[in-house]
Amino acid sequence: MDAAEDPDHAVGQAEDQPPNHDAGDDDMSRIPEPTQTPDGPAYEGRLLARPDDEVVDQGAGFDLRTLVSRRGVLGLVGVGAGTMVLAACAPTSSATPTATATASSSPSASATATPTPTATAVTLPSGEIPDETAGPYPGDGSNGPDVLEESGIVRADIRTDIGGTTAVDGVALTFTLTVTDMANGDAPFENVAVYAWHCDAEGRYSMYSSGVEDNTWLRGVQVADANGQVTFTSIVPGCYAGRWPHIHFEVYPDVDAITDSTNAIATSQLAVPEDILAGIYALPAYDGSSQNLSQISLDSDNVFGEDGGELQLATVSGDLDTGYVASLVVRVDTTTEPSGGSAPGGRP
Repeated sequence: MDAAEDPDHAVGQAEDQPPNHDAGDDDMSRIPEPTQTPDGPAYEGRLLARPDDEVVDQGAGFDLRTLVSRRGVLGLVGVGAGTMVLAACAPTSSATPTATATASSSPSASATATPTPTATAVTLPSGEIPDETAGPYPGDGSNGPDVLEESGIVRADIRTDIGGTTAVDGVALTFTLTVTDMANGDAPFENVAVYAWHCDAEGRYSMYSSGVEDNTWLRGVQVADANGQVTFTSIVPGCYAGRWPHIHFEVYPDVDAITDSTNAIATSQLAVPEDILAGIYALPAYDGSSQNLSQISLDSDNVFGEDGGELQLATVSGDLDTGYVASLVVRVDTTTEPSGGSAPGGRP
């Protein structure tokens, strides 16, 4: 892989502290106990997939199924109440951020972009979301590393390692994907699972780039609500040589399919609009991004270049002081064969 394809060139990383969640609730802090049945240990009426392990170590599929029950919110350590709040109150593109977040700020409770949900109708793009490569750093098991088998991967705030307390440095970005089912008249695609991941401010990918192979930040899964929406709290990705700033995502049909990358019904990328990047990339945390951005355009990018990212360019509002809120409508056609996904040697 040449230097233009490898984000390992990035150097240094400042880290901030993420929100401190209230640990005073006994229901939230205790590890749930399974119920013994003639067929083996069970929790919430379901047999444990890994009977020798604790309830909190049953994997992403078990986590996702538990999220749909009220008791599961209180019972699963590591999922967190904030995840359910965001899933229930996902914003549309007209949401207003209320955060204060810069590259040097700590993402505390008062510094997290908090969109205001609205009932604005979705404007449909002209076509299906394009199938794209997942690149060489998917972390979905297709080329080795597999974060989707880890308990805790189901989360809204992806700025820390799974179970970690230190957030990556960068400008706050809350992004929402609204998934529609084209085969059913573009109805909201409720209950699909969406896995999203992207590089940090320095262009590095957790689990792959040199020095961060053991990290899992900027990777997470959410389940679409009744509006077909998933929302993630993250940072604006940096720009590394050879690629336009972007966020990867895979859409899976249900919670049981999430741990096998071949089950994805759509694999694509969100493009970050240029008009917000100049100020962000002038910050020290994004050293090198401005120069890399000057050498690439949406039209010359090898992923977005075919149509300039027409169906993948996010709508973004906000500013450096309050953070940014992005949205993208993702139309998925299950009657067509997915052609994207991981490709050895593919561009990040």
